[in-house]
Amino acid sequence: MLEYYPTDEELATAHRRDRREGSLGMQEQARVVIIGAGIAGCSVAYHLTELGWRDIVVVDQGPLFETGGSTSHAPGMVFQVNFAKVMSEFAKYTGDLYSRLKLSNQSCYLKVGGLEIAWTTDRFEDLKRKAAAGKLWGLDTDLLTPSEARELIPLLSKRIHGAMYSAGDGVTKQLWAAEAMANAAMQRGATFDSDTKVTDIEVSEGSVQAVVTDRGRIRTEIVVSAAGIWGPVIGRMAGVPIPLQPMRHQYAHTEPIPALAGVSDEARDPIIRHQDASMYLRQRQDHYVVGGYRHEPLLVEPENIPDWEASQVMPSMMEWQDDIFEFSREAAADLVPSLNGVGLTRKVNGMFSFTPDGMPLLGESPNVRGFWLAEAIWITHSGGAGKAVAEWIVDGNPSSDLRECDIGRFHPYATTPSYIRNRGSQQFREVYDIIHPQQQMDEPRNIRKTPYHQRFVELGAEFFENAGWERPQWFGANETLLEGRPAGPDRNGWAKRYWSAIIGAEHRATREAVALFDLTPFTKLEVTGKGALSYLQHLTSNNMEKPEGKITYTSMLDYRGGIKCDLTVTRIASNRFLVI
Repeated sequence: MLEYYPTDEELATAHRRDRREGSLGMQEQARVVIIGAGIAGCSVAYHLTELGWRDIVVVDQGPLFETGGSTSHAPGMVFQVNFAKVMSEFAKYTGDLYSRLKLSNQSCYLKVGGLEIAWTTDRFEDLKRKAAAGKLWGLDTDLLTPSEARELIPLLSKRIHGAMYSAGDGVTKQLWAAEAMANAAMQRGATFDSDTKVTDIEVSEGSVQAVVTDRGRIRTEIVVSAAGIWGPVIGRMAGVPIPLQPMRHQYAHTEPIPALAGVSDEARDPIIRHQDASMYLRQRQDHYVVGGYRHEPLLVEPENIPDWEASQVMPSMMEWQDDIFEFSREAAADLVPSLNGVGLTRKVNGMFSFTPDGMPLLGESPNVRGFWLAEAIWITHSGGAGKAVAEWIVDGNPSSDLRECDIGRFHPYATTPSYIRNRGSQQFREVYDIIHPQQQMDEPRNIRKTPYHQRFVELGAEFFENAGWERPQWFGANETLLEGRPAGPDRNGWAKRYWSAIIGAEHRATREAVALFDLTPFTKLEVTGKGALSYLQHLTSNNMEKPEGKITYTSMLDYRGGIKCDLTVTRIASNRFLVI
C-alpha cells in the first residue's frame, strides 16, 4: 500500500492543532541547553547522554519532531564518500548509527548503496579520484562500467560513461532518527520542550549565563546552537557571528512509472547522484524522487523566516517554482528515460544552510565561553557531527580531526553579511562541480594585502588566498631559475593545475643561496617571563632549550599528543621567545 501524502493545508492544520496550548513551567537550571530539536540537536543530546551527562534541556520553537526546520523536509539521502576525510567519517558513522536505531521496531536507515554517475569523461576521471579517496577513508567503493551500473539500476540511460558505487550509502528516515535519538536521550535524563522560542542568551564577562525563552529562563553555562537556518539569529543573541546562509532548494516526487509497477519498497535501488547535471535521484516505491541545484542561488535571510503561525505549511518551506525545476526534470528524463513526460506529485521548496566553505560549523565560540555550535549539519553527517560536538564538550577534544569544521577557522572578515552571502552562493553553485583541491575562489579577493603586495604583482606573483591574505605561491620573474637546471620532474594534466615548476627552482635557490620571506600573514606571539621555557616545553613536541638566537621548528600538541599546529619558536633571550 502506498504512503499517503497530506496536502499542504492539511499539514498546516495538523501542526497548528498539535501546538501546545497554554504555558507549562520550564526547568530553571541545566548543565546544557541545546537550541533546536532537529536531527543535529537530537544527535548532540543523544551523544551527550551516552557519555554520561544527564541534566540536558533541548528546546525548539516548533512541535516535536517535525519542528519546521530543514530536517522536516530533507530528502534524507546519505552519500558517504567525500574528499574531506572528516565528512566521510561523519557519514559512515551516521549510516551505522541510524541502522542500529529503531522506531516502532523499524530501522531508521535503509542501506541500499549509492551510485554517482559519470555523464562525461571528465566526471569519470574525477570518480576515479573519489573512489580512491573512499577506499583510503575505509569505505566500500568501486568503479563500475556502464553495463555494471545498469545491472544495479536497469532504468539508467545507455549514455553514461560509468559510475562509482558506495555500498554503505542509503536513505535516512530523518524524522524517525531524530525521534529515536531523542527517546534514548530522554530515557537517560534529557528533557525536550517543544513550542518554546528562545528570545535571548545572557552573556556576562565573556561567558554564557542563561537562555531566556518565551516560557521562562534557564540558567546554564553551556549552550549548543543547533538551530540550523535560524542559527545566525541565535548567534546574534550571544554576540557570536555564525557564518551561515539559508537558501531554497527544490525536490519533487514523480507520478508512478510503469517500470516500477507493484514495487512497494520504501527504497530498493541504490540512490543516485548525477553531478554533471547538479542533481540527485532515488527510487521510492513505484516512483522517483528528483532534486536539483541547477539554478541561481535563492537566498533567504534568517530573520525573515516566518514563525509557525505565519507559515503556510512550516517555516522552512516556501511556494514551489516550476521554472527553476524545469532543467532538473529534463535531465532526470535523460538519465532515466522512463521518467520522460512523467508528472510531479509532492513538491518541496525547502530551506537549508550553506557556509562560506561548504563545511559544518562546530565547536566553542572563540569569543564567548560556553557557546557551542552544531550548525550547517546535513542529514548525511548528523550522527557523526553530533557525536564529535558531544565528545568535544565532555572530553575537551573530539576523536576526529575537526580543523575543517571548527568555527574558529573563520576570521572576522569572513563573518560579514556580504561575505557570507557571496561565498555561500558560490558554494551552492559549485556543490556538485569538479573542484581541484588547489582551486582558488574568484570572489571576493584582495581582502587582505601585505605591504609588499604591489611589488609581488610586479614580479609576476601567482596569488593564492589564505585566511583572506593574498599570498604568492611562485613568481613569474623567477622563471629564469629554470634555465638549464630543471628543478625536478614535470607534472601533467590534473596534477599540473595550480602548480608551476618555478616552485622547485625557488626552493633550490633558497637552499643554495638566500631568499626573503614576507611573514605579514603569520600570527606572531611573544612568550616571556620566568616560566616561559617550561611553558613552551609543555606545549610543544621539540626541545625548546636551545641557545639564544636559535630557531626551532616544532608542533603544538593537545593533551592526547595530537598535533594542533606546526610553528617556529625563536629563543630571543633566556626568558623570551618569539612564536610564529
